[in-house]
Amino acid sequence: MYEETDKFDNILLSLAEQHPGGVVQLLHTIASFLARKTDFFVGGKDGEWEKLLLKEFRKIGDKAVEIHKKKQEEKEEEQKRREEAIRRKKEAEEAASTSHIREVTDEEAEQIKKEIDSEKQAKGAPAEAAVSKPVDPEDKDVDEADKGKLMPNEGNGCTLDNYKWTQTLQEVELRVPFKVSFNLRARDVVVNIGKKTLTVGLKGHPPVISGELCAEVKVEESVWVIQDDKSVVITFEKVNQVNWWDRLITTDPPIATRKINPEPSKLSDLDGETRGLVEKMMYDQRQKEMGLPTSDDQKKQDVLKKFMEQHPEMDFSKCKFN
Repeated sequence: MYEETDKFDNILLSLAEQHPGGVVQLLHTIASFLARKTDFFVGGKDGEWEKLLLKEFRKIGDKAVEIHKKKQEEKEEEQKRREEAIRRKKEAEEAASTSHIREVTDEEAEQIKKEIDSEKQAKGAPAEAAVSKPVDPEDKDVDEADKGKLMPNEGNGCTLDNYKWTQTLQEVELRVPFKVSFNLRARDVVVNIGKKTLTVGLKGHPPVISGELCAEVKVEESVWVIQDDKSVVITFEKVNQVNWWDRLITTDPPIATRKINPEPSKLSDLDGETRGLVEKMMYDQRQKEMGLPTSDDQKKQDVLKKFMEQHPEMDFSKCKFN
């Protein structure tokens, strides 16, 4: 997408982090640099710098809009595929329940019942997913800070009494089952998604979920559907796509995120900025595990070393550096 400038991402990201005022402050710094250190504003004809600036920004802007539009179309296609798969599954279940009906004898009915009971016993597992359990305090690999927290479920999220959620670095999927005797329709449920709030429940009843989300989500990218006529499934896209959520709602019990075991993914699938952040986090995590300095610690040490080399006349022997 922007491969030709990816190599500067870490430098620009470091620069951006030093501008608490955001993009406007960063652009001001760049414009000030061009004015003080180059002839960008005065080296050409009147207004030439503005034309050049607009040309470059429009070129990159058009590309960004095109990429965003493509992602939207892919998301819509994926949603259509999900809905189509749900529809086909429902039709297949209805067809299976109404076809091949024939009367059986008492002996045949008893045999069928025995086979069903035998199959259930062989499987041994309950139909519903087990609620997440606390981490084992005897586990030697458990960090002291994780003791008392819940183990992540198979989807790196948490299974609670009334709902279950799973996650990737980019998305969170929430499933809320309702124990009702009728088939749910959109008009029967209440689903309100805010940037950092969520309410889910049946109309006329206390909500199953109502509170503040663990982190911000992209409201315009969030979708929900009714699955199997009994459950509401909501998909959120995270705003921060480099951190794992340790809970869905701030009042939920936390999970031990260090126990998350994500499926391998290609860093090349991420955009330049996100890839740079993920690579930095992975590197820093490895360094910490080996008791070595992180990338930030290394930068500080390099600056200190350079300063000491520039000032050999100074005595640093009694200095303590953290």
